[in-house]
Amino acid sequence: MSGAGPTSGPRAVRDRLIVALDTPDLAAAEALVDRLAGVVAHFKVGSILYTAAGPAAVEMVRKRGARVFLDLKYHDIPATVTGAVEAAVRLGVGLLTVHASGGAAMLRAAAAAARAAGSDRPRIVAVTVLTSLDRATLHGELGVPVAVEGHAANLALLARDAGCDGVVASAREAARLRALLGPAMLIVTPGIRPAGGRADDQVRIATPAAAIRAGADYLVVGRPITEAADPAAAAASVLAEIPV
Repeated sequence: MSGAGPTSGPRAVRDRLIVALDTPDLAAAEALVDRLAGVVAHFKVGSILYTAAGPAAVEMVRKRGARVFLDLKYHDIPATVTGAVEAAVRLGVGLLTVHASGGAAMLRAAAAAARAAGSDRPRIVAVTVLTSLDRATLHGELGVPVAVEGHAANLALLARDAGCDGVVASAREAARLRALLGPAMLIVTPGIRPAGGRADDQVRIATPAAAIRAGADYLVVGRPITEAADPAAAAASVLAEIPV
């Protein structure tokens, strides 16, 4: 599952979609995975489900033949993050997030722990700027003096130089990051909303087509699919918006 840019990334359209299993319990997640069988091949296990169910959530997805994006956004001292990545390796996840703002030493530790597992290892993707944040929040609350795009670019370059496999960034930054990072780095893009969909609590959103054209490799979609009356039909609709 090593990454590349928009021309050499995942070949199948279906491989580009990651559905977020942000459910409060394992049974609900299992029901969603079963309803999406044959349509979706990649699922995100994040902090909600992992806190509720732990490694059993990862095991459930993998037993159904799907891939796991473990989105726990590790942000701690290097030794702790090393241990967390080693544990994720044992779980057999394919993608794994850390926070780029954890700094170069932490990012290098995460990348090294993943590489030590050999070719069958998780790809480390570093979160740049959360899609719920905008310039006003960065400036007024967090004291970051640069624009969102500049901050994301700085963190992405830090992640690249530390040996990470890719970054997590909104579609609004994806084109600039693709130009900066080149074709070999993965770009995972959350905040995806189908054409005409509501924004919910996301600020920097984009349609599937816009995100792919901007340079994203993988699109993370949650509520537009998981809260739909027919999740499989909703997922198929999202896939239909992805340019081939």
